[in-house]
Amino acid sequence: MKIILGSDHAGFELKEAIKKYLNDLNYKIVDYGTYSAEPVDYPDIAFLVASEVIKDSQNFGIIVDGVGVGSAICANKVPGSRAANCFDLFSARGSREHNDANILTLGGRVLGIGLACEIVKTFLESSFLGERHLRRVNKLIQLERKFLK
Repeated sequence: MKIILGSDHAGFELKEAIKKYLNDLNYKIVDYGTYSAEPVDYPDIAFLVASEVIKDSQNFGIIVDGVGVGSAICANKVPGSRAANCFDLFSARGSREHNDANILTLGGRVLGIGLACEIVKTFLESSFLGERHLRRVNKLIQLERKFLK
C-alpha cells in the first residue's frame, strides 16, 4: 500500500502533520506537494494525487485543502477515483466500508491535527464491505463509463 499525499497552501500545515503521523506508523508515502504555505491552486494538486492513486488499486490518497470539498470535487473528476471529504470517524469508516473510497480529503482550516490523524487512521484501517454495497459502487462505475464515451 502506498499513500499519495497532497495539499494546497491552506492544507499544508495539516498535511505535514499527517505525513509525520503516517511515517511514524511506517506507511509508504509519496508527497505531491505543496511544499510550503505559498499559494497554489488545489485542483492542480488534487488532480496529481488522484491520477497517481488510480494507477494501482492498493494506493490511497489524502488531499488537504482549506475545507476539503474542492479537492474532493476535483479528484472525483478523475475516472476511477472515489474521493470522500470526511470530518469525523463515522464518515471516514463509512466512506471506505460502503463507498470503497480510495481518496480522503480533509479541511486544514476546519480540523485539528489530533482529529485529522484519527480520521486518517480510521480511513486506512477500514475495508470495503462489498455485498449490497458492491452493487451501488458498480452503479457509480457505470455512470462514470457512460460519460467517458
